[in-house]
Amino acid sequence: MIFPIGSIAQIAKSLIEIMILWAVYYRVLLFFEGTRAFQVLKGIAYLTIALLVSQVCGFEVLNWLLKNFFSIWIIVIVVIFQHELRSGLARLGQQHLFSISLGEVEIKKLIEEIADAVYRLSKYKIGCLIALEREMKLSLYIESGVALDAKVSSPLVQSLFMNTSPLHDGGMVIRGERIEASSCLFPLSENPSVSKTVGTRHRAALGLSEQTDALIVLVSEQSGDVSLAFEGRFIQAYNQEHFVNLLRELLVPAKAKKQENRLRR
Repeated sequence: MIFPIGSIAQIAKSLIEIMILWAVYYRVLLFFEGTRAFQVLKGIAYLTIALLVSQVCGFEVLNWLLKNFFSIWIIVIVVIFQHELRSGLARLGQQHLFSISLGEVEIKKLIEEIADAVYRLSKYKIGCLIALEREMKLSLYIESGVALDAKVSSPLVQSLFMNTSPLHDGGMVIRGERIEASSCLFPLSENPSVSKTVGTRHRAALGLSEQTDALIVLVSEQSGDVSLAFEGRFIQAYNQEHFVNLLRELLVPAKAKKQENRLRR
């Protein structure tokens, strides 16, 4: 059978449109992964496939029901999940194509300095909050603090979080191997499932991890426990070796994705 050239062109055009739409939808799913809206978006994807099948097969009743569902419930979903949508759009606006990339040697040195500082602070139950920039810019939060532009070192990080330091309140932002600013303001988490007993420092860490892809390190001044906030959840570091391994696997580009997948299991 010979297909007309016009038909082939139309089929190719339709396939390209489907691929583009699917790529966009997949990116949207990645932005909302880990939120309440994620499961809803997955459900919408299944219903969209069902709608396409009903149109191709000529199921008129099913086609009519699905079209009416989309026309009504899309508005309802936007209202219910406005917080997740707002956070996702904020993350989209902050993402950039070219981030400061360090070699594995530089990252190893950076991790050693941070780990040494964090566990010295933990030993004396001195609270700290450190955001490590990844792919999304943290410029908005850097501007809220005091600019430093200093190379990361354990003594400097420790001194900035001492109670006697005028910059010990708020969070520190690290971009590449430099401390961009300290005493920065991070957004508090609005997740209703977070316990009311969680302190401000932990809420700030969680809030920033919900709105950006940053990796946030925090030390509790009550217990001295060290943990990470990443993609809207906490990851407990059991000891300094475990902490170093977590940072290395999340910050070294070749290993980052594997670690993210492992943490989601």
